[in-house]
Amino acid sequence: MRNVLNRSLLLPFLLLTARSAVAQNPISPMGVYIADPTSRVDRNGKLYIYGSLDTSTKYYCSKDYHVLSSNDLRQWTLHRNCFSWTETLYAPDMMYHNGQYHLYFDTPNGNEYVAVGDTPTGPWRNAVQIEGPRQIDPNIFIDDDGQAYYFWGQFAAKGARMNPDLKTLDLSSMRDSIVTEAEHSFHEGSYVIRRGKYYYFIYADISRNGRPTCLGYSMATSPLGPYEYKGIIIDNAGCDPETWNNHGSLVEFRGQWYVLYHRSTHCSSKMRKACIEPIRFNEDGTIDEVEMTSQGAAGPLNAFETIDAARACKMQGHVRIRLMAGSQEREELGAIRAGDAAVWKYLDFKRGAKSITLRIQAPRGATIALHADTPDGPLLGNMEIPSRDGWQECRARIKKIKGKHALWLVFQPSAGNIAQPETDIMNLDWFRFGK
Repeated sequence: MRNVLNRSLLLPFLLLTARSAVAQNPISPMGVYIADPTSRVDRNGKLYIYGSLDTSTKYYCSKDYHVLSSNDLRQWTLHRNCFSWTETLYAPDMMYHNGQYHLYFDTPNGNEYVAVGDTPTGPWRNAVQIEGPRQIDPNIFIDDDGQAYYFWGQFAAKGARMNPDLKTLDLSSMRDSIVTEAEHSFHEGSYVIRRGKYYYFIYADISRNGRPTCLGYSMATSPLGPYEYKGIIIDNAGCDPETWNNHGSLVEFRGQWYVLYHRSTHCSSKMRKACIEPIRFNEDGTIDEVEMTSQGAAGPLNAFETIDAARACKMQGHVRIRLMAGSQEREELGAIRAGDAAVWKYLDFKRGAKSITLRIQAPRGATIALHADTPDGPLLGNMEIPSRDGWQECRARIKKIKGKHALWLVFQPSAGNIAQPETDIMNLDWFRFGK
């Protein structure tokens, strides 16, 4: 790599030989796209995430399930190919009962099934179809008295009590329209929990943007309702230019409650990645809406460690998260055009950062404005990127910044380079700050 010295204090920097591991969002590893995350805490105290697996921008899901697990919500283990089926597998759920792990899954034709296994990661076997429901998104809930309930549906949620075998329904108890699109903004993705005297019905909420980008919730004092709509827990609008839906769950882990949800990538409604955020319950049982972040369940990202650009939690314009050319796992912030912007929430600059280093691809050069907190917040500096084919590492001085802040990068073509609105001007791999 040629050394470059620019009038704007650009300095050469050596290629990293190792990448620092940083928490947190997305929790799906690079190159792995786990959507519709259902969360379950096992008897050993470990959290397991069950979800559908996206493998293409042309269709939802695939014929396989991976499972994620964690002891601390910071380091995650990916368990590959825990279950495969002859048809596409939509969003699953899982429940431990009577010494076995029950995996509930569904297919595009509306059939819903249950299989059993001996561990939280399978293998699962002896799948049987559940008689009664014919739609999508199965959810299993066991109340404090041991009675199990089964929920499913799209546009209008259905539910019924389960028999003790957890494989069949008490069809006489089946109830339709427990929550609906008209009254509760319900689209799909049922998930029920109990906290104290209240039951919470969590689902993909279509009350904003004409798309079910939100996770909303309704509350009741009985598992089958009636439910009252209460609002939105999280909205993934802005995670990708073409994001369409959301789907997730709530879980208590070591005394703290979290919401699991997904974000789209690749400028598509697919290729979704599981994410996590802490939530808080108010005294009346309601839940405050939370924002998407890059830090997730952990504290702010260490600004002095290498931060993958693909951890951006919100973007504006044409920019999207995608695989790097020729790679099956490395992701980048790509297809960046004039005026695009991205944010990482939040970074810990500790006692002060005075420089930034980044790895970037900008064949015709580019300019990056660094702002703290908001897209037009305090300006930390304007970084001039020299034109060069291929990837390069650049370093620039910035105005000193201390403490916890969101980092916004606003992208423009280089001075004198009048880029057309439809012209990609750069791709970004990673960045880190220096003292």
